Amino acid sequence: MKEKPNYYAIIPAEVRYSKALTPNAKLLYAEITALCNMNGKCTASTQYFCRLYEVSRGAVQNWLKMLDDNGYIDRTVIYKQGTKEIMHRYINLKDKGSVKISTDNTNINITNTNLTDSNTKGIFVKPLIIDIKEYCKKRKNNVDADTFFNFYESKDWYIGKNKMKNWKACIITWEKSRNNKNNTNDRSTPHFHQKGKDYGDGSF
Repeated sequence: MKEKPNYYAIIPAEVRYSKALTPNAKLLYAEITALCNMNGKCTASTQYFCRLYEVSRGAVQNWLKMLDDNGYIDRTVIYKQGTKEIMHRYINLKDKGSVKISTDNTNINITNTNLTDSNTKGIFVKPLIIDIKEYCKKRKNNVDADTFFNFYESKDWYIGKNKMKNWKACIITWEKSRNNKNNTNDRSTPHFHQKGKDYGDGSF
C-alpha cells in the first residue's frame, strides 16, 4: 500500500473507553476501520503501519496483539505451502454489538439495538459527510457538503440555542436560501443592450 487512506475512520465507544487498550492501539483500530471501508478488508502489512506512524515493528505488533487479545479484531495469516513465509494477512473487525462496518465502501451499518429506527425519533444523529453529499446529489442542489458539515460541526450541531433536530430539513433551508439569493441577484442586476450585445453586469 503506497497511499494513506483518504477515508473516514471510526472508533466505537467500546474501543475509545477501553482500559485494556493504549491510545496508540485505539488509533490503529481507527486506521483499520478506514482501510476496511476503503478496500472492503484490511490487507495492510506490519511494515505499512510502521511507515505510516514512524514506529518500530515491535510497537505495531504489540498494538495488534492488544486488539486481537481483547476481541476487537481477527487476524488471518496465509503461509506459503510448506514454509513459514507469509503470503497474505487479513485483518477483520469483530462485531461486538456496537458498530459494524460494512464492506461495500458506501455504508456504515449501526447494529446497536439502542439505535434502531423505532427509538431514535427525536434523537439527533450527526450525519457523515458522505450522507450529506448523497442527499444533496439526490436533491440536485448546489449546497457544498463539506461547507455544511464544517459549519455545523463548529457549532456542535446547534441552531441558535437549540440542538439540530433534522439535518435534511436544514439542507433544504440552505438550498432555498441560496436559490433566493441567486434570484435576488438576478433581479437586481440591470441588463443593458447595445448594438445587439447584452451586458448583464451593468457595464458599457
